[in-house]
Amino acid sequence: MSIERVKAYFRQYDMDQRIIELQESSATVELAAQALGCEPERIAKSLSFMVEDKPVLVICAGDVKIDNPKYKATFGTKAKMLAPDEVEKLIGHAIGGVCPFGIEEGVAVYLDESLKRFTTVYPACGSANSAIELTIPELEQYSGYEKWVDVCKLREA
Repeated sequence: MSIERVKAYFRQYDMDQRIIELQESSATVELAAQALGCEPERIAKSLSFMVEDKPVLVICAGDVKIDNPKYKATFGTKAKMLAPDEVEKLIGHAIGGVCPFGIEEGVAVYLDESLKRFTTVYPACGSANSAIELTIPELEQYSGYEKWVDVCKLREA
């Protein structure tokens, strides 16, 4: 199971005890915010793309969506999300629990600027009912990110 993989990943840093396993689903931004009692924008959602035949994760705030012109300027290609059946195989986690921890080899992780306005954020931990609260420096440290990018815009209400 994916959450076991994430627990093992965080165990090496003595961080596994910080993983929050919820009774209710946290598979969407709204459900996660409700279950965790935080603002939806503080959910660090993981979006899966294919860039030049390589899987890529963009970790961004819960209240944003991909800005296609910014994405193309950054990655040199149109935003092409992975199909649901490709996500678990290529990233290592199923939709609803996708996160940058304990992922498959060769997956590039990018952190979106939309996260920088928060002290702490809540990424998933490999299952549809888990999360971990991390500071931005901790997210940088444990996500194995390549670099910060600016590829998102606020979702219209």
